[in-house]
Amino acid sequence: MMRLIQLFWSFFQIGLFSIGGGYAALPLIQEQVVEKYSWLSMMEFTDLITIAEMTPGPIAINAATFVGLRIEGVWGAVTATFGCVFPSCIIMSILAYLYFKYSNLKMIQGILAGLRPAVVALIASAGVSILLVAFFGEKGSIHLEHLNLVSVLLFAAAFFILKKWKPSPVLVMFSCGIVGGAVYLLTGF
Repeated sequence: MMRLIQLFWSFFQIGLFSIGGGYAALPLIQEQVVEKYSWLSMMEFTDLITIAEMTPGPIAINAATFVGLRIEGVWGAVTATFGCVFPSCIIMSILAYLYFKYSNLKMIQGILAGLRPAVVALIASAGVSILLVAFFGEKGSIHLEHLNLVSVLLFAAAFFILKKWKPSPVLVMFSCGIVGGAVYLLTGF
């Protein structure tokens, strides 16, 4: 029962403070799930983000469902997901009312403009954290001897392909997964 309360409270906080969508929630999820409660290792967290991004729906909600399921089964999934969604329902109802009532005020436009850089910083922070784990492993030391060359090459190839030809990101992720799996099976890396 205590872990259900912890799951609800953790994902309630994530849902409450993750302004800017799922990617902006990643540092908050990492702080709660990996650092505070140690429910997942950093490597498991990066796997979770990969799965949450590939499955339909918002990343934060998918992550909440997966973490809850892992920690407390079906009730944990329901509890964590509800905890993540509940603050958004309340906040969006209040904000929608206020926005339609006061949307013409310059102060409201200034507040929204001020939030944009913070959202970009949160997304960049999450991206860099995941990139470092993918390139150097979970040890946290950024040294060339820990560099995973396969990950770097797959990242560079995926980035190039996405920028040049703009295919479906799911197709690129699926292809990188196949290539990475094949390299691992053939070489053990």
